[in-house]
Amino acid sequence: MTENRKVLPKFRTACPALFAGTVLSLVAAAAPAQVSLRTVVEMAQRNSDTVRLAQADVQKATASLAESRDVFIPSVSFGSGLPVFPEVGFTGNLPTIWDATVQSLAFSMGQVRYVQAAHMGLRAAELSLHDSQEQVALDASSEYIELDAVHRELDAARQQEDDANRLVSIEQQRAEAGVDPLVQLLQAQLTAAQIKLNRLHLETRAATLAKQISVLTGLPAASIVPDHSSIPEIPSISGDDAPRRTAALNSAEMMALSKARVAKGDRERTWTPTFAFGLLYNRNTQLLNSVGSYFVTPPPNHNLPANNLSSGVSIQLPIFNSELRAQARASAADALRAKVEAEQAERQNDIQIVQLDNSLRELDTRAQIASLKQQIADEQLKAVSAQLEMGNGAQNASGGPAQLAPQAEQQALIDERQKYEDAIEAGLDLDKTRLSLLRALGHMQDWLNELQSK
Repeated sequence: MTENRKVLPKFRTACPALFAGTVLSLVAAAAPAQVSLRTVVEMAQRNSDTVRLAQADVQKATASLAESRDVFIPSVSFGSGLPVFPEVGFTGNLPTIWDATVQSLAFSMGQVRYVQAAHMGLRAAELSLHDSQEQVALDASSEYIELDAVHRELDAARQQEDDANRLVSIEQQRAEAGVDPLVQLLQAQLTAAQIKLNRLHLETRAATLAKQISVLTGLPAASIVPDHSSIPEIPSISGDDAPRRTAALNSAEMMALSKARVAKGDRERTWTPTFAFGLLYNRNTQLLNSVGSYFVTPPPNHNLPANNLSSGVSIQLPIFNSELRAQARASAADALRAKVEAEQAERQNDIQIVQLDNSLRELDTRAQIASLKQQIADEQLKAVSAQLEMGNGAQNASGGPAQLAPQAEQQALIDERQKYEDAIEAGLDLDKTRLSLLRALGHMQDWLNELQSK
């Protein structure tokens, strides 16, 4: 009994500590953890329907290449055809227990072109897959960077809302004391309401972006919290930098070349010979038939042989084939269309580079102006805080500035936070445009390689 009394107080002391540790661990598990940009991009690429469709195209192109080459590989087939009832008379068919056939295409200039076209089609599909992965990475990165910017704006907006509420409280007291007119209180309340509306707008925007990233990655929206340190610096770039051919342009060009080879193959089939190889083995029987009686030549009796083997090479030289000629004209039109589409895509990319470059110069200046305004607001806030802390020594002098009112600091705080949010927004527009220009210039992969190293 004495020993139990000694253990019980220890248990009572340990229970609160154990309970507190359990609660803290559950809270930590429930709290959303930061997700890096690299993780978001990789999961978006794995989860993207566009990427999976491009992967299916690669698989199809691989199978098409194998199909075009495998016609040169001999195919082997077996068959059997035993009669169900005894045959009567001469049917004209060999009574075969089973047969084996080996056949293949020996040579065709058109088929050689088709194999070359299939190689180019596979390369075009691989380039299209790479382009799809880059586009998904761009979309995921843009939304992630925007969500990070909105989170920073939200922090500033909440501070701004606290300052606005303090301003309303100050104006409420001054209005009740008759120091300030009622209109200043109403103006402070209007400012607080506008700031609250801006904060609600930012919260809605953050929730929408988190949902969009959730759809891209498959992660729960509530668990997506951006990590600002995981975002690599987006390099300053302009349209004057040496552009590289993007994967999309290379894919379109390769597809045009593939269709041109198909057209060439169809055209050559209209006048070049085709060589084919074949081998046939038959195992004949006289079971359930009397076919042997039809092969009797006196004096010896020559029965139908059981084993029969034949082989040969067939040569076909087209002289006139309207179907092949029409097919060649159709494939030539397809090749011309693919070539025009590739040239059109290149011109559109050049136009996009010019547009993004012009927008980038404007956004760069806008971001610089927003940054300067934020710095000015920060310096003004420091000056107001210093005056309120030290007092205005020249307030009694003739022509000296009046003593600052208590609400001046709150106004300066609100203005500084607003300029800070404007600077973040301007920087966001600049970063997103730089990313788009990187992709248009063919430098997106360099930035993705840097992202992989973080």
